[in-house]
Amino acid sequence: MRPAGQEVVLFLLVCAVSCWEDYNLPRSHLSFFFNNNPEIKQRCHEEDNCPYKEFLSETQCLGYEDFCDPNSRLNSTSCPGLSEGWTKDKASQLELFWKSVDFGYVLERRRELKTICVPRTPEDSALECVRYARFCRGRNLYFDFTKPGMFSGQERFKENMFDTSLGNTQDEVNTGLIGGHCDLDTEALKAEGEHKSALQSWFAEVEHFSSLPFRPIQDGRCDIVLDKPTYFMKLDAGINMYHHFCDFINLYASNHLNNSFSTDVYVVMWDTSNMGYMDLFAEMWKAFTDYPIIRLHQYDKKIVPGCQGSSLFEAFNQHLAHRLKLTQHGPLENKIRITLLSRKTKYRNILNEEELMGAMKMVGEFEVQVVTYDRNMPFKKQMETSHNSDIFIGMHGAGLTHLLFQPDWAVVIELYNCEDRDCYRDLARSRGIHYMTWEKRSKVIQEDEGHHPTLGAHAKFTNYQFDVSEFMRLIFKAADHVRAHPKFVQGRQSKYYGDKRKKSQPYEGRESKEEL
Repeated sequence: MRPAGQEVVLFLLVCAVSCWEDYNLPRSHLSFFFNNNPEIKQRCHEEDNCPYKEFLSETQCLGYEDFCDPNSRLNSTSCPGLSEGWTKDKASQLELFWKSVDFGYVLERRRELKTICVPRTPEDSALECVRYARFCRGRNLYFDFTKPGMFSGQERFKENMFDTSLGNTQDEVNTGLIGGHCDLDTEALKAEGEHKSALQSWFAEVEHFSSLPFRPIQDGRCDIVLDKPTYFMKLDAGINMYHHFCDFINLYASNHLNNSFSTDVYVVMWDTSNMGYMDLFAEMWKAFTDYPIIRLHQYDKKIVPGCQGSSLFEAFNQHLAHRLKLTQHGPLENKIRITLLSRKTKYRNILNEEELMGAMKMVGEFEVQVVTYDRNMPFKKQMETSHNSDIFIGMHGAGLTHLLFQPDWAVVIELYNCEDRDCYRDLARSRGIHYMTWEKRSKVIQEDEGHHPTLGAHAKFTNYQFDVSEFMRLIFKAADHVRAHPKFVQGRQSKYYGDKRKKSQPYEGRESKEEL
């Protein structure tokens, strides 16, 4: 079998009193699940509302458990045919089959698991892999995707992606682009390199694993922190049922290796190319995850440790758009849509708002509008406006929460953060869109010192005037980001050049349409 995936967070499925109905397993599998999870089994014994008590007395096992008697393991195998010289007798034939394509395969991989990077404390990183790094799992891992060219070209599985020896300084080499705060067994890691291959091993990625001098999450070294169990998978051809179902079978084997069948997990498609991926069997993913498949290039230029949360906000955006029927009209063919939020309040107004609007309207590519989100505009209309804003501009204030409705390729510009720099920056990071704010303090004029009712001088209680040239520099910078965003590019290609594109790459247009 090819590598199933790399779970980057150790995960223990724990049930609260109210979630018994969430165990979405075939009834014939429940006794195995409870036997493998004695704490949950005991809880079911104790709680009157547990509906699975009839499965608690069964003693069956699948065969890979530490407590499993070989005579009690699940066994539906029969071998009526000859072994064609592979084994000397029928018993050996059955055993070889069980280890190769049955739960014996899971047992073999469990036995092979060894710790590659040892944590020093419970909060530290950890990494363990089976032989040849065909399957690895860990926690609090660090991935740095800021290296130029990581997601360029058509090579789906770049072997040198995390190689810091290519064009970097010695300090960068020592820091590492993949690693964790743990004690690395370098020799144990090197020993697993014999089967280095794109679809057969993770060694090309983990061979560059390093022991880091910092704790990725606790020390705030990451742009994105992932807080759900996450599977990284190298997928085979999504247009071929045989090849793609190898992916699904391997993922199911990974569920058993991790003793977890929760769908509250993320699946990241490990693909280092800038190509699209056509999946004719996307319905299958619903058996494994409640969330959309994540393309690795979404983390381009980001520093990511091994836990995930940002897709929660992406799913929230998609859920609202679907339930409230918010229509996305973009990307437009030759326009970038810019919305400036005008406050019309006592404080934090843009004193030269008309001048800034006039400067943007001088650029033919920009489709510019100014809006005021108040009681005179229905809230759904407000959401539709934000949903169709490639660039959304506003002063510090609650109106910037509308960034949650912006499309994935969007930019939000908090024109001036009024010395509260984290609030909407963090919200934008959670949503997964690009955040910008005013950069040059010398090019903004504050009307006065600000007049808080009780605190005196305060940056949030005054108004501002902005240098037009510096403002336009930020707008052009934001527009560059929008134009270069993969989903914006793919959306334009799918919407306006689909027929021409389908002749050479028929899958990209379809994927872009689904994503958008």
